[in-house]
Amino acid sequence: MKSQFSNYMPEVVANRHYLHQHPEIGLSEFKTSDFVAEQLGAMGYEVTRGLGKTGVVATLRNGTGTRSIGIRADFDALPIHEETGLDYQSKTPGVMHACGHDGHTAMLLGAAKIIAERKNFDGVVHLIFQPAEENFGGAKLMMDDGLFERFPCDAVFALHNDPSMPFGKFVFREGPIMASVDECRITVNGRGGHGAEPQDNLDPIVCGASIIMALQTIASRNVHPIDSCVVTVGAFHAGMASNVIPERAEMLLTIRSFSPRVRDLLEHRIRTIAEGQAASYGMGVTIDYSRGYNATVNHKAETDFLRTLATDFAGAENVMEMERPSMGSEDFAYMLAESPGSYFFLGSARTESDPPLHHPRYDFNDDILPLGTSFWVELVERWLAGK
Repeated sequence: MKSQFSNYMPEVVANRHYLHQHPEIGLSEFKTSDFVAEQLGAMGYEVTRGLGKTGVVATLRNGTGTRSIGIRADFDALPIHEETGLDYQSKTPGVMHACGHDGHTAMLLGAAKIIAERKNFDGVVHLIFQPAEENFGGAKLMMDDGLFERFPCDAVFALHNDPSMPFGKFVFREGPIMASVDECRITVNGRGGHGAEPQDNLDPIVCGASIIMALQTIASRNVHPIDSCVVTVGAFHAGMASNVIPERAEMLLTIRSFSPRVRDLLEHRIRTIAEGQAASYGMGVTIDYSRGYNATVNHKAETDFLRTLATDFAGAENVMEMERPSMGSEDFAYMLAESPGSYFFLGSARTESDPPLHHPRYDFNDDILPLGTSFWVELVERWLAGK
């Protein structure tokens, strides 16, 4: 923590608590966007709104340098009813900042103010406040609206708090750090009837159960042992009564992987297994397969730069290598596909039993606000000094 910035922290904390009290779901963050844009404008940034519907980009130039940097913070919330009981608990029933995006935004706003007042850089800063990370691919929507054409970045960076990682640890990983995510809905089309006369019907529950069990062989028998993947059936819906065989059964899958080759293989095998199993029971299936975020892949040079900076900033004892990539997903992947850059984690654990991300009792740890805020300042100033 850089003590010379401590006088900024009350405002950073206040912003975080305000954002926490007023969460908004992706692509409806209108008040959040207003709040962010108003503050940035008052700091002297050139503010552009409307990328990805509610996204905000703040640009600041200083000196004669042409080198540029982009830093991204997400600001959407989740459809979760908060159970923290905090003084600044969400005022919107059924919506809360359960992933820490309020903290991410507050840190970048704090850094923005310090950067603008110090002007200790030579070049161009683009601060990217992104909507809809959780479900709607706000990063891609901003890219589709010409983010990097309008605001070219030599490199782009983002962080995520993590309550499962030790407090104050900067966690890096070159290459894949987050998985791609796909979803699949499989509907087994049977023939319903009386549960006492199964021979006269086509039972989609039995067929669906067979499909679910067969899907478990994909990771163990189709994907190479050194390649990571997940095929999870998260929901199975069929029937309403014990003595009625339903017309159909439906299952919902999440599919995670890191390489395009494995991703293609997973889709092929899921389709083949579902269709083949259904045919063996004399039934058919309807498959709705949708591809979501790509794998988040960090660039080597930018990750090395962050690692060196974090070592200077926090000490080698507070810098960690991520042993293996996360099976979670992140739409920052779209930005990294178009620009060099890196995504990293900042440990925020209070205790060993902290509520995890996306939990109704999760709350961003305010104690890491000085760390994240100050690190962004250090990054901008060092990157745009060419050091």
